[in-house]
Amino acid sequence: VLIFSAALLAAQDGTIEKIGKSPVETKFPSGGRIRMDLCSSGIDVIGKESGQLRVSYDPGRGDVKVRIRVSGDRADLRVTDCPRNNFRVTIEVPKSSALYVRMFAGELNVKDVTGDKDVVLHFGQLTMDVGKPDSYARVDASVNSGDLEASAFSISKGGLFRSFDRSGPGTYRVHAHVGAGQLELR
Repeated sequence: VLIFSAALLAAQDGTIEKIGKSPVETKFPSGGRIRMDLCSSGIDVIGKESGQLRVSYDPGRGDVKVRIRVSGDRADLRVTDCPRNNFRVTIEVPKSSALYVRMFAGELNVKDVTGDKDVVLHFGQLTMDVGKPDSYARVDASVNSGDLEASAFSISKGGLFRSFDRSGPGTYRVHAHVGAGQLELR
């Protein structure tokens, strides 16, 4: 079984790079780690029951470049060259995934993903559904300037250099930061 599993994962390894085509998708195992470098726009990261990583957007809006590199249970996703003016991208990941996301500016929504989350947005609005607060061993969230609303943890702060740090009985970790804007954990 282990040899078969290793062979299956190795068969899925590789790089997909598409320009101006949507959707871009590949098989990806549940429980994996996904590193994302995202263009400034409106992005929805949504956990799904399927075993795939899928990026979709309106291909008529420009020559967006999507690169997905998979190696075993790790993926590197890069979305660049997004047009301005209300451009939206939907990224579907396995529901059970560890996320590492970096984005310069825009609106970033993370929904229905169970696992570690390390998410940084420099300017804009970050909204993350965290589910049950008891699922987390550590949560730290901060904004340099703006609002920090963490209704899941009964936190509401606004102004400059606002943060909170919590430990709990769970197994997952959340690190969320917004440079200037709004951070919401619900």
